[in-house]
Amino acid sequence: MKVVVLGGDGFCGWPASLHLSDLGHDVVIVDNLSRRRIDEELGTSSLTPIAGVEERLAAWLETSGREIRFAQIDVAQDYDGLRDLLATERPDALVHFAEQRAAPYSMKSPAHKRYTVENNTNATHNVLCALVEAGLDTHLVHLGTMGVYGYGTAGMKIPEGYLDVEVTTEEGERVPQQLLYPTNPGSIYHMTKCLDQQLFAYYAKNDRLRITDLHQGIIWGTHTDQTLRDERLINRFDYDGDYGTVLNRFLMQAAVGYPLTVHGTGGQTRAFIHIRDMVRCVQIALENPPRLGDRVKIYNQMTETHRVRDLAELVARISGATVELVPNPRHEAPENELHVTNDTFLDLGLEPTFLSEGLLLEVEHVAERYAARADLEKIPCTSVWTQEQQPGVPTSRRPVDQAV
Repeated sequence: MKVVVLGGDGFCGWPASLHLSDLGHDVVIVDNLSRRRIDEELGTSSLTPIAGVEERLAAWLETSGREIRFAQIDVAQDYDGLRDLLATERPDALVHFAEQRAAPYSMKSPAHKRYTVENNTNATHNVLCALVEAGLDTHLVHLGTMGVYGYGTAGMKIPEGYLDVEVTTEEGERVPQQLLYPTNPGSIYHMTKCLDQQLFAYYAKNDRLRITDLHQGIIWGTHTDQTLRDERLINRFDYDGDYGTVLNRFLMQAAVGYPLTVHGTGGQTRAFIHIRDMVRCVQIALENPPRLGDRVKIYNQMTETHRVRDLAELVARISGATVELVPNPRHEAPENELHVTNDTFLDLGLEPTFLSEGLLLEVEHVAERYAARADLEKIPCTSVWTQEQQPGVPTSRRPVDQAV
């Protein structure tokens, strides 16, 4: 099939694009290269060296014999360019990664909050509106987040998107209903994903768009089968306090001899998925589209849950690193449980890559190889969630669970 990948130069979009191309699909990447500009803004870069987009694509053609085409379009701002590309290409599927993906970055300042809302919400709505205007029956697969649910459960496993409820009428009749699982975003970034859900529900109902929304856990790992073929194809390895994902950060910190930074008590439980499983899940979603007129398909794209301090202790045990508790920049409970259903992907054939010491060491070895590129000053998270957490605010004014 012909697949347009929005945000195909990014952390998730690049390995997903290579995976789909390797399967024989005709892939077109659309990106505005904003993630590279954010590196310049933050004064940091991927731990792994990232080639320019044209060099990346040339390396893929050279190593695979397959061409991935590229169009530089700002999906959030250039609606006409997006609409015209879709009308010309008429893709069978559209994979939407074109959103600012980091919760800490979305909380850095009022400007970052506004950028995240404007970019993410505009991008999603422009995609939906362009598909309708172009008259396309294109399957839209969107990368969402487990964070739309919040990080707690009501004594039950979080279902895949929809919650079964029962309403009692005035006459005493009990009527079963299904509704979107109540959202509880933990950052501006997560809030934009909640807004996406509402947009998807409306366009599926009103315009009969076929939409799959993947509520993804935190990615760990570096390599896929495709990115291993040539160093010019290597994926991003973000380690800074804004974009680095927690387990990759721990492995990088262990590799360079930096104490593992555990926020608060480390009692936060999170959902995780290896990057190899992420690309496989995108493939499975594309191969199992909803029918015309169906409501939005929602999959929980995760394979396991772990408490942050348990991950830190595991990494410390296999690497000899030390663990350091630091103030939690997030406004959240110090401890939480998280139980999640992920039956759909398992039923459709996903064979999960579970966390193992071997894979942890593989990622740590990648970090060791590029350790000289690390800027240790970029490791701490400097973004905070509330005004009370700003430097210089007296401890007495901070929430109890956030006090330093």
